[in-house]
Amino acid sequence: MSNILENANINPRKIAMVGCGFVGSTSVYAIMQSGIASEIVLIDADQNRAEGEAMDISHAIPFSTTQHIYAGDYRDIKDAALVIVTAGAAQKPGESRLDLVNKNVGIFKSIIPQIKDSGFGGILMIVSNPVDILTYVAWKISGFSKERVIGSGTVLDSARLKYMLGEHLDVDARNVHAYVIGEHGDSEIVAWSSADVSGVNVNQFCEIRGHFQHESSMKKIADDVKNSAYEIIEKKHATYYGVASAVRRIAEVILKDEKSILPVSSLMEGEYGISDIYLSMPAVVTSSGVETKVHIDLSYEELTNLQNSANTLKEILGRLDLSMPAKKQDK
Repeated sequence: MSNILENANINPRKIAMVGCGFVGSTSVYAIMQSGIASEIVLIDADQNRAEGEAMDISHAIPFSTTQHIYAGDYRDIKDAALVIVTAGAAQKPGESRLDLVNKNVGIFKSIIPQIKDSGFGGILMIVSNPVDILTYVAWKISGFSKERVIGSGTVLDSARLKYMLGEHLDVDARNVHAYVIGEHGDSEIVAWSSADVSGVNVNQFCEIRGHFQHESSMKKIADDVKNSAYEIIEKKHATYYGVASAVRRIAEVILKDEKSILPVSSLMEGEYGISDIYLSMPAVVTSSGVETKVHIDLSYEELTNLQNSANTLKEILGRLDLSMPAKKQDK
């Protein structure tokens, strides 16, 4: 796969953020602190909000590296290596990610064509929820190649899983290797069959640490991971630190061409018997987007749940109107 960031018309260290709410602005702050970008443009329907966030974040640049952070518009993204979309209606207490779908599809019908019409040639990353459906919508509306359109997927869910397993086992979470797959939402699945701690099967490692109630522990941890966002939203009305860190990590992998394996949302093309839907599965992520999906072993139950997760999303997609209104002709 050719390296998109080697295109002479692309600034390989430029990022555009579309949406400057809690998630967008916190993600820009995390990216700024990492120093991976030299230029970040913020775009929002509320221009004052974009300008205010750009100013506030810019004042922390002396504590990081030299960068140019500013508010702009869609004309400023043509040469960006990465456009991140966090714009959309926020998830409210008691509301599922899928409840947001109709509101945010309408918003995407406005945003995505403007990104396309700018001449943007980099990677498009969707973070807005429901992320798997909206990534599919963005791919369809944009007409970009499937590799160039990815969703933040279950990168955060998998981090939550690693954290909770680390707490349960009293070990460094960075030594835990496990994925949440499928929908980033209520039908997500913990792929216990492929989970390990430094190469040791997770159940074996649990017994090393004195834990033998595998089924009850796995159910509790999986439920806690799935319900984390709901609990945080109930307590503080929004989640943004964790997802901002996930966005920063994906951006870093893309801009540095790290070829890291992340459970991003990508187009399924027959894997596990699933096609024509974006789902979160481990994939090799490069400067050109999704290079290769990584097959992991799943139990029969996990595979069945994954296929059911895909069917849930397909049913919702089937009820959506993805047609675009005809453009007015100049007289």
